[in-house]
Amino acid sequence: MSQTEQLILRKADLSETDQIWNILQDAIEQRRQDGSSQWQDGYPNQLTVQNDIQNGYAYVLTENESILCYAAIIFDIEPAYEDIQGKWLTDGDYAVVHRVAASKLAKGKGIATKLFKNIEDVCLANNIHSIKVDTNFDNIPMLKILDKLNYTYCGEVFFRGSARKAFEKELT
Repeated sequence: MSQTEQLILRKADLSETDQIWNILQDAIEQRRQDGSSQWQDGYPNQLTVQNDIQNGYAYVLTENESILCYAAIIFDIEPAYEDIQGKWLTDGDYAVVHRVAASKLAKGKGIATKLFKNIEDVCLANNIHSIKVDTNFDNIPMLKILDKLNYTYCGEVFFRGSARKAFEKELT
């Protein structure tokens, strides 16, 4: 990344489905190499990406039109979060972040941290003051990012039969 980096978080376009899917495939392979069971069962897939884009959830972090990161940002209730074993920090409106993946081109450059900071800005611009996110117990890179960005561990939620660590950050 250069000093003059121009990172832009924007909604993804359907024409970018293949690029996004390639980034997700790299992330799926990285999770496998790390010995994780996360994303090793055919989810997420290309249809997931298409649905994210069509639903307006798909966001990309770009630098000079090159896609560095992908995330689904959902400004709606996540049904799995209604039944947390633990307690959320807040009860109001929130954004959910799912399917975070960074391009191999951006590996080791703190790009996912920058992605989350940009997501915080989008949330505040939409008058949303809470971000909720979950991850696998063994997703060490994501756990480190959430810790660095001061997300609070709130308990466990269940997705597709598996317990996941749930975190929230209040935005001010």
